[in-house]
Amino acid sequence: MEKLIVSSSPHLQGGKTTQTIMLDVIIALTPAMIASVILFGPRAAVVILTCVATCILSEYLCRKAMKRPQTVGDLSCVVTGILLALNLPVTISPFIAVFGGVVAIVVVKQMFGGIGQNFVNPALTARIILLNSFPSRMTHWVQPFDYTATADAITTATPLGILKEGTGEALPSYIDLFLGNNAGCLGETCALAILLGGIYLIARRVISPVIPVTYLATAAVFSALFGRDPLFDLLSGGLLLGAFFMATDYTTSPLYFWGRVLFAIGCGALTMVIREFGSLPEGVSYSIILMNILTPLIERAVKPRPFGALRQRRARKGAAQDET
Repeated sequence: MEKLIVSSSPHLQGGKTTQTIMLDVIIALTPAMIASVILFGPRAAVVILTCVATCILSEYLCRKAMKRPQTVGDLSCVVTGILLALNLPVTISPFIAVFGGVVAIVVVKQMFGGIGQNFVNPALTARIILLNSFPSRMTHWVQPFDYTATADAITTATPLGILKEGTGEALPSYIDLFLGNNAGCLGETCALAILLGGIYLIARRVISPVIPVTYLATAAVFSALFGRDPLFDLLSGGLLLGAFFMATDYTTSPLYFWGRVLFAIGCGALTMVIREFGSLPEGVSYSIILMNILTPLIERAVKPRPFGALRQRRARKGAAQDET
């Protein structure tokens, strides 16, 4: 006679692990990394390798110092390093990149318990800290294909910067924005590379299309309401990178469908409000971080009712009737 085995859930297990998911994300980010090296030269590869190496070493040393099991093998620190690098200009000092990697892993991730317990996106939080700590270095942009550009090179404006400042300088065409022929962070200029990676993640079912589609649609609607060019806004800045790779972070985004919709609408609306009315031309990082903080409240509001449970209002009404 077969034994009846009683165990706690989950009773069915998929083949995906943290490592395989992170590996898929790394594969999805590869087109953006290749595009950054083509557009900005070998210095882009140095920035990426510096951030990744710093994040790996920071996680290893931090886990060792805290006497906790090593988690370097799950590759989440590698993903954080790549995302941080793709949010930096090519002229950034390696020392600043190292500082950003330490902040992302040690302060934002490990001090809150490690993977799955941080309440905000580590790479974006590190970028915001760097942006406020080193504003001139974090906004020092150069034109693509100028492989000789250094930290002392003449700075140029990003497409959103040109639009914000209203200097009359010609805006890049849609095809330039799509292929990355414009100034900006390493991973935000080439829309084609980001879209390829995003489609790969959706096809592999690593992410749901709910957040990126709702985020981009909301941003387009608000762009039109503000009298801007929706397509220009979608292809400019870090909107695509944020929508596909950072707003969809498992730990800091809602679990339930309607929670994801509300989260993405908030991200899209805040992004465009900051772009239109803020002092900075870009608002993706701040909008995602703000919605990360609101995620627990969103989850509480949309949490589905357990099967067989009465709604609180009905339960109170029934109790009042019983008392009378």
